[in-house]
Amino acid sequence: MSVTERPAGAPTRAHAPAHALVPYGQGRIRGLGADDLGTHGIAMDRLVALGLPVVPGLTVPAGSAASLCEPDIARAALELVEQLSGRRIGDRSRPLLLRLSASASTEVAGLPPDLAGIGLAPPGAGDLCAVIGREDALHEVWASTLRMTAEYALDVPGAELDDALLDAASTRARVDALLAAIARHTERTYPDDPAEQLALAARAVLARWASPRARRSRKAQRLPADLGIALHVQALRIGPWDRSGYGTAAGRDPGSGRFAPHGSFFRGVRRSAPPPHPGEPLEELGPAFALLEHALLTLERHLHAPVRVDFELRDGEIALLAASEVSRPPLRASVCLAADLGAQGALDREEAVRRVAPAQVQELLHPRLEPAGVDEPLVRGLPASPGAAAGPIALSSERALELGAAGTPAVLVALETTPADVPGMLAAAAVLTGTGGIASHAAVVARGAGRPAVCGAEGLRVDPAAGTVRIGDRLLHEGDPVSLDGRTGAVYAGTLPVTVAGPPPELSTLLDWADGIRRLGVRVNADTAAEVNTAVALGAEGVGLCRTEHQFLGDRLPLIRRVLLAAGQAARDEALRALEEAQHEDFRALLSAVGDRPVTVRLLDAPLHEFLPAPGEAGGPEAEHRAAALREANPMLGLRGVRLALLHERLYPAQAEALFAAWADVAATGVRPTLEVMIPLVSLPEELAAAAAYVRGAADAIAERTGVRVPYRLGTMIETPRAALLAAELARHAEFFSFGTNDLTQLTYGFSRDDVERQVLGTYQERGFLTASPFARLDPHGVGALIRLAAERARSVRPGIKLGVCGEHGGDPESVALCDDLGLDYVSCSAHRVPVARMAAAHSALRERRSESESAP
Repeated sequence: MSVTERPAGAPTRAHAPAHALVPYGQGRIRGLGADDLGTHGIAMDRLVALGLPVVPGLTVPAGSAASLCEPDIARAALELVEQLSGRRIGDRSRPLLLRLSASASTEVAGLPPDLAGIGLAPPGAGDLCAVIGREDALHEVWASTLRMTAEYALDVPGAELDDALLDAASTRARVDALLAAIARHTERTYPDDPAEQLALAARAVLARWASPRARRSRKAQRLPADLGIALHVQALRIGPWDRSGYGTAAGRDPGSGRFAPHGSFFRGVRRSAPPPHPGEPLEELGPAFALLEHALLTLERHLHAPVRVDFELRDGEIALLAASEVSRPPLRASVCLAADLGAQGALDREEAVRRVAPAQVQELLHPRLEPAGVDEPLVRGLPASPGAAAGPIALSSERALELGAAGTPAVLVALETTPADVPGMLAAAAVLTGTGGIASHAAVVARGAGRPAVCGAEGLRVDPAAGTVRIGDRLLHEGDPVSLDGRTGAVYAGTLPVTVAGPPPELSTLLDWADGIRRLGVRVNADTAAEVNTAVALGAEGVGLCRTEHQFLGDRLPLIRRVLLAAGQAARDEALRALEEAQHEDFRALLSAVGDRPVTVRLLDAPLHEFLPAPGEAGGPEAEHRAAALREANPMLGLRGVRLALLHERLYPAQAEALFAAWADVAATGVRPTLEVMIPLVSLPEELAAAAAYVRGAADAIAERTGVRVPYRLGTMIETPRAALLAAELARHAEFFSFGTNDLTQLTYGFSRDDVERQVLGTYQERGFLTASPFARLDPHGVGALIRLAAERARSVRPGIKLGVCGEHGGDPESVALCDDLGLDYVSCSAHRVPVARMAAAHSALRERRSESESAP
């Protein structure tokens, strides 16, 4: 029987239950959902509703899917598709075949493959091949459909089918072999009637779905074993090879994230298995490309997500076969789409901001390693500063400087770093230490400089004299390449690929919108003009913490050492004058970069051990004796901050005079920063009062010397629990508080921040005592409670007091949200975390607005 003929006596129109056959676009009208129509039926309904061209077809709902196995229902489906497509199976001028597919109510792996070429039969196959112009294109999909139908609907054993195909050298020979195998096993020929073929195809698809293998797959996906599927019958329109085909397209370029449709186009008839060749670029579609581009844009505006479509080209016309959101889209695509939709008004700008998480902002700002599946880390430490880098090992700051000058930035590896190592750290690509935590010297400097760092790498043994590094059983030499990821704390041997950082410009648009949403200010912890310039470009509103001790790092370290180790008052005064001159120069550059923004300058606060020379390096017996006398058993709680200033009474006046003189110089150029002077590590109101007197005296001295009365606010850093408890008393002397949450966390818990992360916190997190390191995420119950108490008590005395956070918690999204909830005025963090804090503050404000709207009557 020819494919162009119908069985004798067959009715011209079969009568099927009205609910059994649902043309694309009518599902919603009939009140049907995903449980009935499957994901594909829902998607096609959406496409029709959007006015997009779709391949004509229908859905047999999941509850009625088995009815398609009945010839009468199959014939009704066939005739309905013919009516929808305006074509007829067997018509040589406008030929038509059918495709059968399935979908469940949710995305699921292991669905039966599509069966195409339904309606083919030997007598008419030659005519269709002539229309296409390529015989193999038709026979390939025909053979696939025959193979599955034979095994699952006609019970032909798979082994018998495999044997039949052994000697089939061409696709046509495969079809002939399969038809012969079916005839032998069933003692009847494969039907020519397209309705009977469709009924058999439906039986095969449902049998495949009910097979033990498919059930095991659903169980592995935690889906019900009896999950139903809807069946979809589509028109497969046949046309000439050069004007017909199929393909897949996505709207967003995965590299840039911009709207730039890309994909592949294949000539011929669509088949289940991907073609073995790469296909042609979409531009080969000619005029149809513009319609495909329109469809992708329309879907993006409707779904508010990156999308992909499957399409068919027949006689130069595009029709969509399927459309879906891109699962796990590239981050750049999501960011660019949110900005595009917000700019077009298709999405509220608040919603556009909400769609980009603060952690995603950080991911865009820093490079990442791309280890292969076989790459195992040498060691894992603490993720102290985000980013990734690879380079040769340098075991000293000097070697890192040499390699950097030669154009080969190194990975500086040390047991721990000191202020003397800072030049090498800045020249290095990354930093790796065996001790210290995420608030250690290495971590703070690396974050401020934007260098990736891993600290507290357990088992790291460094032998600078031998030029070796031992990690467990692995021995590395200076110059050997290593790679590290400061986001995960992983360190690898060798050079791994590193993704290039660089957020798309659309992120700046979203951050600008975020700035209009957030209440909380965002400043930067910056000590140099270069760091300020970087931070301002990243959106910082000012400097929340300038650590003046960091200006003595590297080649200026001898200046502060001369002050500390001076043999007498005359020598100390001379050293202080040199210090004041150097700081005046630094402050002038810093204030010029700050411009008219606020800047909080913290007077000297560093543990003495960071400035003292190592034993034997003080420069003589007397200096060695003085250095030894200053060394402390617990320098983090020793002579530092305001205590050092009260014992060296000219130290803070010298710093303050340098600062005020620099402000006067900068003001003469028309730049007037809002100056805030901060006294660190205060525990007693009397300490703050005495230090404030030093600063006032310095201001008077500069006013007398220059005639300029420098406007400034004086405040203190709340770093000790006692200071938090005495906030009311301190507020009588201070116009602002800045919570130094690194030290406040250390002293509240009684944790040594340089040791406890490596030895204790990992175990505590594994046992569920802590959900995160309190040095990475602000503790809401202890430290947060102290901040809340201090804020309340300070405002009871001075209602307008400005309150901020300047610990690195200011760049952690959850900590930023807590600061917003505590009613603080701003957070301050390292430059490269400023965009993260801006987005986190906006998300916090959005959550607050949503909470208020939900609680409103």
